[in-house]
Amino acid sequence: MSGSDFSRAVANPGRVAGLVGALGAAAAVGAALGVAAERVVIRRALRPDAERDEPFGGLRGRVVPVIATDGTSLHVEVEDPPEGSIADRADDGLTIIFSHGYALEQDSWHYQRRDLRALGRLVFWDQRSHGRSGRGPAENATIDQLGHDLESVIAATAPTGPLVLVGHSMGGMTVMSYAVLHPEEFGERVRGVALLATSSGGLADVPLGLPAPLAKLFHNTAPQLAGVLARRKDLVERGRRAGSDIAYLLTKVYSFGSNVPPSLTTFVHRMLSATPIDVVAEFLPTLETHDKTRALDSIGRVDTLIIVGDADLLTPSKHSDEIVRHVPGAELVVIPDSGHMVMLEKYPEVNQHLRELVSRVRKGLVDETVESA
Repeated sequence: MSGSDFSRAVANPGRVAGLVGALGAAAAVGAALGVAAERVVIRRALRPDAERDEPFGGLRGRVVPVIATDGTSLHVEVEDPPEGSIADRADDGLTIIFSHGYALEQDSWHYQRRDLRALGRLVFWDQRSHGRSGRGPAENATIDQLGHDLESVIAATAPTGPLVLVGHSMGGMTVMSYAVLHPEEFGERVRGVALLATSSGGLADVPLGLPAPLAKLFHNTAPQLAGVLARRKDLVERGRRAGSDIAYLLTKVYSFGSNVPPSLTTFVHRMLSATPIDVVAEFLPTLETHDKTRALDSIGRVDTLIIVGDADLLTPSKHSDEIVRHVPGAELVVIPDSGHMVMLEKYPEVNQHLRELVSRVRKGLVDETVESA
C-alpha cells in the first residue's frame, strides 16, 4: 500500500478494519488451500484426460473490426453457416450472438462454436478489456457500456435480419443492458434470448460458498481491496503465477460442479489468469451494483431460455428463479452436477437446448412468412 493509500485508510478506521479483516481471512485459509491444491495437482497428474486433445482456444473465425462508442477496439469473429446446413437451407439470415462472462473471453464458448455452426451465422466477441479486445477507459468498465458495445457488435455484424442473443454470466447482463437501451428490438429483430448462469441483480448478497460473515466481509471490502491490488498489479501478477496451483484449485471449485477433465479446468484457469488484475478490479463494482430487472419486461416478449447449474456458487439458481418470476413464459433448465461454467461442463445438454431454442425461433419466422403470404 502506498503512502497515500495508507493515509486514506487511516482517515477511515472502518476501512482499515475491513481491509485487515479481509487480509486476515485470506491468511487463515491460505495454508488449507495450499494443502488442498497440492492434493489436486497430484490427482490431476495421475488422472486420464478425455479432453486432452481438444483444441481449447484454437478455434478462430472471420475477424470483423468493431469500434465501440468510446473508440475502444472490440475483437469480433464470425462463423458463417456451412453450405447445405440448416441455416443455409432456411436462408432467413438468422444471426446468433454470444457474449462471454467476467474475466473470460470468447473462447469460453468453445463447444458452441465447434458444434453449432449449422444453426446460423454465429458471432463471438471479446468484451472490452478482455481477450483480444482493446483496453477501454476504466470509467467505462460498466454493464451499461457493455450494452452499448453489444449494440456496436450488432451494427457491424448483423445490421439486418433476426437475432438470437446468448449471454453467460456478465454476458447475460450485457444482453439485459442492451434490452434497456433498445426495448423496441425485442419481438422485432431480437426473436430469442438465452441467459446462462447469470443474474438480473443482487450479486452483493451471494454467499460464494462461504460462511455468511466471510461472504459479507468479501462483498464489503472486495472493491477497495481490488483497487489497492490494481495499483500494485505487477506484484499481484507475480503472486498469481507463484500461486498457480491454488488458483487452479479455486478455478475448479468455482467453475465446476463435477469432476471435469483436468484440461478443461486448465483451459478456464488460463483464461482467468490472462485477464489483468486491474481489469478484474475495474469491473467488480459494476457487478456488485448491477440491477437490470427492468430489462426483463422487454426480454419477456421473446422466446427465452434460462440455464443454470445446480452447483453454481457465483450465480446460484435462485437468481435464475428471479428472472423467471419476471419472465413467466421462459424455459428454465437447471442442470444437475454443474457449476458456473455450465456451457463447458455440460455442453451436450446446453447445446441441445440452444438448438431447440433456435428451432422454435426459426419456426416462428416461417409461420410469419406463411401468414403474410
